[in-house]
Amino acid sequence: MSVVVADVVAARVPERSWRSEGRAVKVIWRRELIRFLGDRAQMMMALIQPLLFLFVLGAGLQSLSAASTDGVDLKTFIFPGVLAMTVLFTALFRAASLVWDRELGFLREMMIAPVSRSSIIVGKCLGGSTIAASQGLLLLALAGLVDVPYDPVLIVGMFGMMLLLAFTVTAFGVLVAVSIKQAQTFTSVMQLCLMPMFFVSGALYPVSGLPTWLGVLNRIDPLTYAVDPMRRLVFNQLDVSDAARRTLDPGVTWWGWHLPPLFEAGMVLLLGVAMMGLAIWRFSRTE
Repeated sequence: MSVVVADVVAARVPERSWRSEGRAVKVIWRRELIRFLGDRAQMMMALIQPLLFLFVLGAGLQSLSAASTDGVDLKTFIFPGVLAMTVLFTALFRAASLVWDRELGFLREMMIAPVSRSSIIVGKCLGGSTIAASQGLLLLALAGLVDVPYDPVLIVGMFGMMLLLAFTVTAFGVLVAVSIKQAQTFTSVMQLCLMPMFFVSGALYPVSGLPTWLGVLNRIDPLTYAVDPMRRLVFNQLDVSDAARRTLDPGVTWWGWHLPPLFEAGMVLLLGVAMMGLAIWRFSRTE
């Protein structure tokens, strides 16, 4: 009776380093982009709702709002809000990929890889924010159709704000995704958050003269501090009367203090970093 002795091959797991963690972030980021670019139908569907708001709702309500906009086209006024909506919807639904990865078993494979869990979260946030900002950039290319000039300062500023907003919203979505186990529950929670955030932010109406309760909700809505700087960028390039500027672009105030655009952008960025940090902490505690 012969005995078969199998050779044992030693497997060496490389030590973690900044290079390996950066490579893991890059791989997850690229995977998100490849999945999105491979689904052209999803790319087109993500643009349909913003286009309906901009060209159908904006054109349909123009006759009713003409007396209060002092000659400013309603589509021009709501353009920054529709850009924010595009980024908001895309970023939150890209965060849903984490839930689907858990249900399909792919997340477990990533978790047993020799990389830190923080790299997985960072890669997800960067991938989702890149996709959401890219969708917003496609809509930004239509600015000329709503009388928004293609000014370099405006384009760069708008894209920068879309990047910040996309990162923050994606981080929020990932934070919810690491706390929810089922895709159906995640979708319900996102639907509960999406529309209130969008409508309360002032994307479709000026933020001055609001009822007290709505003004309070507007000031605590993070989306408000992305819509306001983008609207200010648009109105800085328009030749409108002072009355129209005071009515349509009053800016966000805290107890009479007008918030500077850079301050608002910093608030959006800090909130995104805090959300991502919480998501990393929650995900690291997941077994």
